[in-house]
Amino acid sequence: MSGGSDVRAEFAGPAENLAFDEALLREAPAAPLLWLWRNPVCVVVGRGQKIAREVRVADCLRDGVPVLRRASGGGTVFHDPGNLNVTLVLPGPADRPMEMLGRLMTGVVEWLGLLPRLGDRGVFVGEAKLCGFAVFRTKEGLLAHSTLLVDTDAARVGAYLTGPPPDPKPLDSHRSKVASLADHGVRLPHGQVETVVRTVAAELLGPLTPRPPTSAELARHRTLLSTRYHHPPWHSDGRQLGP
Repeated sequence: MSGGSDVRAEFAGPAENLAFDEALLREAPAAPLLWLWRNPVCVVVGRGQKIAREVRVADCLRDGVPVLRRASGGGTVFHDPGNLNVTLVLPGPADRPMEMLGRLMTGVVEWLGLLPRLGDRGVFVGEAKLCGFAVFRTKEGLLAHSTLLVDTDAARVGAYLTGPPPDPKPLDSHRSKVASLADHGVRLPHGQVETVVRTVAAELLGPLTPRPPTSAELARHRTLLSTRYHHPPWHSDGRQLGP
């Protein structure tokens, strides 16, 4: 590919991050976008998931862990600063929406000296999931994003999520054992891991020019905050104030 943008943006909280993640897609970029970001401690459910089936709500309330909803499908994830979120936005239709994200994240894992296995909704090293995947499509483009467990404590990942339900449903998370880069013996500064992601992305997509958010992306961000991400019913059951 001929390249694109490496968007540099930081926001105060998880609702703001999730809104900007969607805003990048809604603004229908003409070239690929990469955005690397981290959340404070929170639990994020997929677009159509039921919180009661996915989250240990009482434990989250006890420990002050917010539960939020994103626009993409996929499973419920635990976020904290030890987890790097990788957002990739590609213009136009995509017949195999996970393909480029899979190439990116397996390339990152290989660069870091581990042997990746591309599996169901993510990248595994051995039997443990290292990266989870989710996607969201519009007519204009595709948002594919991944988690990359850098040094998150694996025990914390499962502490706020339910186990496998006795009556599995199609939208339920696919529960997997998880392990971070640190668990696999890869202990690098977070900035160095980000550099690896950017390097592999540029190899796949072409040169990525660093830039701040555009005025249109920030305007869309504000709209999404007011209609979805600052609106409690959006997070509880997916209802929003506007279109």
